[in-house]
Amino acid sequence: MRMTDRTIELDCGKLTPTFSQRLAAGLTPLTSFFRVFRNRMEINGLHDLNDSQLRDIGLSRADLTSAFLASTFFEDPSEHLTRSARNRWRLSLFRSHEE
Repeated sequence: MRMTDRTIELDCGKLTPTFSQRLAAGLTPLTSFFRVFRNRMEINGLHDLNDSQLRDIGLSRADLTSAFLASTFFEDPSEHLTRSARNRWRLSLFRSHEE
């Protein structure tokens, strides 16, 4: 008899989660909500930057606006901004190779 068969017979394969594991699983949606809220506040602060500062980090004012419009209140708009900055960077690389 193999060891895996033996553990199934002894019912060792099913471990009940500890209190801390259950607590962490219960708090995950709450921490996710606070992360989304914090990221929204940080992105809102990006509106204080001028256009050249935004360009330095690979963004534009239109990216900021579209990030808020593309995401609902409970979605993280920072993912949209990351995609926009990466796409702009890739496009600039493509253009530099054409020259």
